Amino acid sequence: MTRETLATASDHLESAAEDTANDDASERLTELAEQLDRLSTADRGPDHGRLARIQSALNDLSGGDGEDVAEAIDDANDAINEYRSTLEGV
Repeated sequence: MTRETLATASDHLESAAEDTANDDASERLTELAEQLDRLSTADRGPDHGRLARIQSALNDLSGGDGEDVAEAIDDANDAINEYRSTLEGV
């Protein structure tokens, strides 16, 4: 089962990784994109805690780059929030 909103978030982060001039940020964004891509097709979807950790990392990365990168990160966060709204719990 594909979780489209997580796949969309992954796409946004891949775009941000390509657009950033910071090599460390690019590497981290790529790692997060890969995590979300795997989670989008996993047998079992992620829980709130896993997604919150990803979003915390995104918040750390969102302030240090240009507008395009920040917008892509915000779009990824929005997609993750959309998915999280379908989860039970917190």
